[in-house]
Amino acid sequence: MSIYRLTLLTGLLLALCACGSSGGGPSKSSAPGVFSSSEAVVSSSSSESSVSQSSLVSSSSSAVSMAGMSSVELTREMGVGWNLGNTLEALGSETAWGNPITTPELLQAVKAAGFDTVRIPVAWSRFSDEASFSIEPAWMERVHEVVTYALDAELYVMLNIHWDGGWMQPTYAEQDYVRGRLAVMWQQIAERFSAFGSALLFACTNEVLVEGDYGTPTEEYYTVQNGFNQVCVDTIRATGGNNTERFVVVQGFNTNIDHTLNFFEMPEDPADDKLLVEVHYYDPYNFTLNPDSQVTQWGDRAEDASLSEPWANETHVDAQFGRMKSRFVDQGVGVILGEYGAMSRFQVPWHEAYRVYWNQYVTASAVTHGLVPVYWDAGYTGDGGSGLFNRATGEVVYPAIVEAITRALQAR
Repeated sequence: MSIYRLTLLTGLLLALCACGSSGGGPSKSSAPGVFSSSEAVVSSSSSESSVSQSSLVSSSSSAVSMAGMSSVELTREMGVGWNLGNTLEALGSETAWGNPITTPELLQAVKAAGFDTVRIPVAWSRFSDEASFSIEPAWMERVHEVVTYALDAELYVMLNIHWDGGWMQPTYAEQDYVRGRLAVMWQQIAERFSAFGSALLFACTNEVLVEGDYGTPTEEYYTVQNGFNQVCVDTIRATGGNNTERFVVVQGFNTNIDHTLNFFEMPEDPADDKLLVEVHYYDPYNFTLNPDSQVTQWGDRAEDASLSEPWANETHVDAQFGRMKSRFVDQGVGVILGEYGAMSRFQVPWHEAYRVYWNQYVTASAVTHGLVPVYWDAGYTGDGGSGLFNRATGEVVYPAIVEAITRALQAR
């Protein structure tokens, strides 16, 4: 049974019990539940208790959904996921990078297509006071609105601070500035969403690296980046409310699997089993993201060796995810594959079949190894794009890929 159904059922039972109780004293408001986006209200000024609708999707059984559930148990509920990419993290405005305003209908369409999780990347640096990093109230309200759309569609939500102009440079020279700014911004975000239920996860950062340096990080770089994770966790926990037990996602260096395995340090956390680790997967780059590459086939099905890169075939996928499983999942730490995907190549007639197969295999392997796969959809559905939906209508544009992803749950 999903934690949504379990919490809903328990909330209904508690509501019924409250209605028949004699008012021996003030009732305590139940903690917001899994997909709740507003604080539950229970009053008992008389012998009858008035229970708000939102509390029916909660209850004091949130001990089951929040305190009692480990990060690995949570990942088993999250299914497969989808990114609302190039939207709220677009610099300037929600539509600056070519996508339309996000609607409730879009998130409902994502849920109907078989996804259970949405990652919402956000650029938060829209300040009413730049000196104090005070986030504009209107922008905070808009993000709140989109998160509510997703929760109303019964999607788990990962809310992060994305690239945001690249201010999170992991160097000793920038360390104090970034840590201070990160703490101020996460305090505002966490306080705004503190009453939300446990279906909302906070993800501290995105692909933190020294801008333009994609090589193996120095000790300086990964030490500073690990420190950013600790600042994020400390700040979120200190805001109280549901944030004391909220699931928080922390990142390996540049969300690279090898760097994560070699250099990641788990932050200290006063909450038990509430941290998850995030990595991304785009191997081989020449197939997934390089529009000028001649690598247009993938996997054991490739018919022309000159058009593929065998080092990154199925065995590599399984090995990388297997290492994440051994290091984290098997040790009780949930893992999010926060981004993966491959661009379309309209000019190559055979490419789409390999793209479908790559997505199918990567998703199935992630699920088999206990990772939550969250597909990177940047919105654009034309040549070179990774979009799966028409963002304006919610129509599925690439049903073969959507089916390949959502059917992967059968591999579990």
